[in-house]
Amino acid sequence: MAKTIKPAPKAPARKAAAKPANGTARKPVPVANVQPAVVSVAQAPTSRLTAPAPQPGQQPSLKILGQYLKDFSFENPNAPLSLAPQQKQPDINISVNVNARNLGPSDFEVELHLDAKATSDGKVIFAADLLYAGMFRLENFPENLLHPAVLIECPRMLFPFARQILADATRNGGFPPLMLDPIDFAGMYQKRMQQQAVAQA
Repeated sequence: MAKTIKPAPKAPARKAAAKPANGTARKPVPVANVQPAVVSVAQAPTSRLTAPAPQPGQQPSLKILGQYLKDFSFENPNAPLSLAPQQKQPDINISVNVNARNLGPSDFEVELHLDAKATSDGKVIFAADLLYAGMFRLENFPENLLHPAVLIECPRMLFPFARQILADATRNGGFPPLMLDPIDFAGMYQKRMQQQAVAQA
């Protein structure tokens, strides 16, 4: 993968849940009905997000200007041996990272970074690194609502598309598609804000 984007260091992890889809695995099945451990991380933006003051009497407006795959890599280093039936289910860990920056007065780029890795007995079964992003226009948002709108609602809109790319990649690699459960972006954001408040106290 061309390392054009390097996410900033991630905050301490929290546990979530993910699972592969049932009934879609090929034969032989190296990983079936796996309940992987998921590490979810909400990252504060690299710079303060700003937007023009709301116009009196105008409702907040959020528009998607575009969305795109910025960076992606899938590794299946031990194929075809990794596709043979395994004695035990692999450990699957997924890190989730969100970052945002201003593109213009009311325009923002939001990046959703998913890093998935399956290992067994110290060997990598598969590894995927996905950076999916979107451009959003947020108008008439009060300052206290701008941050959560950009870091909660925007990645929530991007997630289904990034989830599908990850599922297709694992399926095309010969494994059951890895289908992530919905991510609690609001909980991630709140936890990050609490951590920042403690750090600044």
